[in-house]
Parts: sequence; structure tokens; C-alpha cells
Amino acid sequence: MKALMTAWLGVMMLCFTTLAQAQLTIEITRGNDRATPIAVVPFATDGEELPEDVAQVISDDLERSGHFAPLSRDDMFDRPSRSEDVSYGEWSALDVRYLVVGEVSRDGDGYRIRYELMDVSGSQRMLGETVTAGSGELRGGAHFISDQVFEEITGIRGAFSTRIAYVTAQGVGDDQQFGLYVADADGHGSQRVLESGQPILSPAWSPDGQKLAYVSFESGRPAIYVQELASGQRVRMTSFEGLNSAPAWSPDGRRLAMSLSKDGRPEIYVMDIADRSVQRLTNSSSIDTEPDWAPDGESLLFTSDRSGGPQIYRYDLASGEQERLTFTGNYNARGRFAPDGDAIFLIHRSSNGYQVARQDLDSGRLVTLSETRWDESPSVAPNGTMVIFATRQGDNGVLSAVSADGRASYRLPSAQGDVREPAWSPFLN
Repeated sequence: MKALMTAWLGVMMLCFTTLAQAQLTIEITRGNDRATPIAVVPFATDGEELPEDVAQVISDDLERSGHFAPLSRDDMFDRPSRSEDVSYGEWSALDVRYLVVGEVSRDGDGYRIRYELMDVSGSQRMLGETVTAGSGELRGGAHFISDQVFEEITGIRGAFSTRIAYVTAQGVGDDQQFGLYVADADGHGSQRVLESGQPILSPAWSPDGQKLAYVSFESGRPAIYVQELASGQRVRMTSFEGLNSAPAWSPDGRRLAMSLSKDGRPEIYVMDIADRSVQRLTNSSSIDTEPDWAPDGESLLFTSDRSGGPQIYRYDLASGEQERLTFTGNYNARGRFAPDGDAIFLIHRSSNGYQVARQDLDSGRLVTLSETRWDESPSVAPNGTMVIFATRQGDNGVLSAVSADGRASYRLPSAQGDVREPAWSPFLN
């Protein structure tokens, strides 16, 4: 039996306030016409009514990834809970490629979730295990199973057990209130980390997923804070005169890149977190901002208008050399590395507006991914398969996500207020 590693959930919940108003919901906006057919059969429960439909959570996860097209429950003529009860021919007739079955039972104060994954075309069992989940952690258990199924079929590590951070804004004028929240990657379990009457910007996860860096205007001017999620303890890292913005953690968690204007125009700096010393990297007559670390920690992306309009550059930390990376169009900003370092995701302005795009670093080829017009703040899932970003839906700010190939997308609207500034966490287990 394999136990579900959910200790990080309990730790993170210690500092959060009550379940907040900024709960997000999932709306699939574009499906992938090449998605793999899969069926997730409702799990047997011995007649007990459970607080979560585990199979539905798994099915929703897989559909949201853009890699899979789950079969509707209305089209399931059989509902086995064990592999030995599966009639492969009948599922093959429904054009199902993979099948997930299982059951949920009580285990003390928690639950035992047994699941199996079958290859229908090969008429064989691919994967099977029992997962334990504490009381109130059934969704976490379902996300864990989704991760295992996704990786077994695609060879790519699943990111359904990760989290997102985002900022909300409610009200107008002097009555406006801002909140910093974290939630599961599917928008459920939203919890407030910080509330303020002043703007909150640019949340960024530490590499271990235990802290958030962000910009707050609570003192009357922008300052960069680092907050520990388990305890709620936070430290003001910078409060220089002028701009203090866009914090970005180094892969080893020991440094923060940021944009500061303490010496004049905004430039890129790196802070050593241990002693708070800062090193200036760029020195130009332009505006340099929005740094992002390469996965190997040896270079940084940043946005600069030194060529006459916003474009993305790379700074080599060893040599100090600076290289322009984007040349398609006159506006490319907020570059973010893919986890493998082979591509960057960014906001590109075209005739259709400001949209999320992907650029291959070897070829320089840029492809627009999103279909919305006012996109900003892209953040990449730790497995590189999806990009979450902020956009507009009518008069409201909402979060959306698009697959790395642009074939699938979904939206995460909030029932109240604007939602903006998303940040996808690293892997948490």
C-alpha cells in the first residue's frame, strides 16, 4: 500500500484564514481534438455518500490537461470497480483507449482509495495501488491518482497536486480591497494569505513551495515581502526609494532577482537572501524589469525597452553578456522559461491583441497560444504542459489556462471581484 504524501497540505493550512470568497471554478473553453479517449468509471463506495466524487475529480483533472477526452458517464453501459470485472471488448467498442476503475472505503478517520488503470487496446492492467487520504483530503487523494495516471500514460509527471497563487481586487476607488490567495491547481480550496487596502502584485513561489514573495503597497510605496505559508510570518526584503518590483526566486532558493529603480531607471538586481546584499546586473538608459531564472540558474530573462519597445532579453550571469531573444512584432514581455529551458512563454502583441505565446529558443519560432485579447502575467506549470494567465471576461479579470501546444484551454472565473497575477507552484511532493 502506498500512502498519500499530504503532510504539506496540513502544514500550509495552519496560516490561512477561513475559506475565502475568491473560490474559482473550471470552465473548459477549448478541447483538444487529438485528445486520447479515456473512461474513469465512478468508484464503488459500499453505499456510503462521500464528500467528494473521486472519479469525477480524476476525470476533470485529465480533461483539463488537454491530453485526454473522458467518456461521459451517460455513455457507460458497465461500471466495474476491479480489473478482473472489465470486459475489454465492450470498452473498445466505445472507442475507449484507457480505463480507470476503483473503490473508496473508510479507513479510521480517513479513507482508502484503491484504483487501477487498464490499457483497453492491449487488454492489460497497467497500474494499480491503494492510496490513503486523511479526513477532508479526498480531493487531494484524487489529484494524486490523476498524477499517477497521467505520468503512466504520457511519461510526463502530473501537476494536478500543485497549487496556484493569485491576487483579487474588489470594490472601487478608496474602498478597494486586495487579497492574496492560494488554491489547488483546479481552483478548489481557495485560502486567503494576505488582505490589504493597498495593491498586491507579482506573487512568486519559492522552489520548495513553502514561501511566497510578492510586492505590497501597504506602507504607501512598493516593497518586496517574503511570507512563510506555514506560519504566516513575513519579512520585508526591500523598501528602497522608487520601484521595488517583480521578485523571482533562483532555482536554489538562495537569491531573489528583482527590478529596482533606487539608482535611477528600473534595472535588474539580484539579492542574496541570507545577508540582503544586492548586486546590480543591468545598467542601461532603458527600463529593465520582469526577471525570470533559467532552470539551471545560469541566466535570467528580463523585459527591456532598449530597442524602442518591450522585448525579452537574456542575461548570462557568468559573462554578463546580454542577448535579445524576441524579434517577432514590436511588443514581447513577461518572459517565463519552460521547465526544460528549451522555450519561453510570454505575452505577445499582435493584431488580435495581447496574447500568450510560446517561442522555441533554438529556432526563434513564436506561436500564439491563447485566443483572448487582454492577456497578462503568464505562469508555467512545473511539468511544462500548461500556462496559466490573467485575462478579461467582460468587465471582470479572470484566470485562464492554455496548453503548451495551444490545443486546449480552460477558464477559472471567480464569483466575486477581479482575479489577476497568477503564479503556479512548483511540485509539492
